[in-house]
Amino acid sequence: MDDKDFNGQGAENRSPGAEPVTANPWEALRRFTAARIALGRSGVSLPTQPQLAFQLAHAQARDAVHLPLDVPALRTALQEQDVCDAEEVLDVHSAASDRQVYLQRPDLGRRLCESSRQQLLDRFGSMAERRYDVAFVIADGLSALAIVRNAAPFLAEVKRRIAPEGWSVAPPVIVQQGRVAVADEIGELLGARLVVILIGERPGLSSPDSMGLYLTWMPARGLSDASRNCISNVRPEGLPYPEAAYKLHYLMAQAHQRGLSGVALKDETAGEGAELDVRRNFLLDGA
Repeated sequence: MDDKDFNGQGAENRSPGAEPVTANPWEALRRFTAARIALGRSGVSLPTQPQLAFQLAHAQARDAVHLPLDVPALRTALQEQDVCDAEEVLDVHSAASDRQVYLQRPDLGRRLCESSRQQLLDRFGSMAERRYDVAFVIADGLSALAIVRNAAPFLAEVKRRIAPEGWSVAPPVIVQQGRVAVADEIGELLGARLVVILIGERPGLSSPDSMGLYLTWMPARGLSDASRNCISNVRPEGLPYPEAAYKLHYLMAQAHQRGLSGVALKDETAGEGAELDVRRNFLLDGA
């Protein structure tokens, strides 16, 4: 067998100074995205470093899915960010008893367990009265890591925007093993005209800590996705907190003004973008 290096080329046949990794001409574009582009090659394979980075990202994504939500730490973070006092936060659980059940039965993550439902009924009474302008629900979703890193600082940014306007805000609710639709049941039980859920999104191979926001007007059990508005990829490396809070504030105000949400409510903040630091599309730079 010939003595060949990992390029499949004998050392004696390789030109002096030749690099073991063949560069990709698109490498300059990598500064615009965290996507795996222009990684180069070694022979017909990925170079070792990108391959190891891929394996690390895959492990981080899996860990994010299975990481339990640290509720006491989240309470502390909410207080430290001056979102609310720790004792104001309500802690509930979905009908999915544990992570294994949660992953296998998405339907159970969409509703509260009976004890949590009764807990809210006992505290807030009849669901007929809509006493709060907005309720914020925080759920682990598919990435508790996203919530631990992003929920408190993002809510602090939202509070800064809505505080001067006199919104009545329900006590924050933390849901373990929760999915998006559980916020509709919680918002109904709290008596909120509008509910916003902050939830850990399905981890990607470059974003294990991405947080999503879903907004519903007049929340109630049984609503479909068509009744909700979504803002995705909220994190410093994705949609930054100020920009995400600006968009959410706009949708919240429009939902109250027009009495609707979902497919009938469009995000038109791009047309009002003087306040936003809009990042240019690199494809248009220099055009």
